[in-house]
Amino acid sequence: MMLYSAALYQTTYMRNKEEIPNDSDIRTREEEADRKKSQENQKPHQEESKHDHEDAEELVRPREGNQILKEQIRTALTEYRRHDKALFLSSFSGGLEIGFSVLLMGTLYTLFSDQISPAGMTLMLGFAYSIGFIFVILGRSELFTEHTTLAVLPVLNGSVGIMHLLELWGIIYAGNLLGGYLFGFILSRMGPAMGFASVEAFEYIATHMVDYDGWIILGSGIFAGWLMGLLSWLVTSSKDTISRIFMIILVTTVIGIAGLHHSIVGSIEVFTGFLVSGKVSFTDYLHFQGWTTLGNILGGTVFVAVIKFSHLGNEIFIRSDD
Repeated sequence: MMLYSAALYQTTYMRNKEEIPNDSDIRTREEEADRKKSQENQKPHQEESKHDHEDAEELVRPREGNQILKEQIRTALTEYRRHDKALFLSSFSGGLEIGFSVLLMGTLYTLFSDQISPAGMTLMLGFAYSIGFIFVILGRSELFTEHTTLAVLPVLNGSVGIMHLLELWGIIYAGNLLGGYLFGFILSRMGPAMGFASVEAFEYIATHMVDYDGWIILGSGIFAGWLMGLLSWLVTSSKDTISRIFMIILVTTVIGIAGLHHSIVGSIEVFTGFLVSGKVSFTDYLHFQGWTTLGNILGGTVFVAVIKFSHLGNEIFIRSDD
């Protein structure tokens, strides 16, 4: 009996002893637990990092064509719903703000006309041309040459009638011109009086706009309207401010360097020249403004709005892979 009890005690002792983990087992279990805990903690961070990476890719990747079209139509419909007074005031503000392009060009011509070549002056004034557009487009003021494309798209998809389009164009065009007239009047008085922009500068800029036959101004205006329509498209495609500034400078510098006719900036250029110089008559202004406006409308409407909508606005043009 005593031998049986001793054997039983020894067996139980050995079993209990085997169940007690040694230092190596403890370390192994602790490491395993730490590893599981670390994996669990890393999952949310990995998911968050994945989402951040996807967001970064989404920010860098430009929008698809159909996305741009939808965004442009949505933006245009918002403008159609605005009160006429608010639309006019925004347009008036746009006419004032875009005048800073003329101010900068006049100042640069005054400072450097005797120091650089004509080609160098053309390049300098071309880059200066973009400053007013940056103020207007990033500041979300209304600009007529943007709406030669933007406001047409809801008409093409049947959301808005042609009369509403003409009414919108009339309000924005009038606001831009009146704002530009006021800026041009102030500039014609302040520039020569303060010496930062000479009469010769305004005369030079204006005569380079009016010394053409009507059909040439019309063709130049079509190119300018075409480029402005593309600019509206590209700005919508871009998702960050730096990209938008780059697009504005890129497109409007082409207009400036080529000397293309823009109905709002050009209106300020020619009107200011008319106020300070006898070489530019009011008839010259009307000749310029009429042909340029028609060209801008044709360029933005036909070569951007209609063509873009033709291949993006109707699902019948989307072919299946089968």
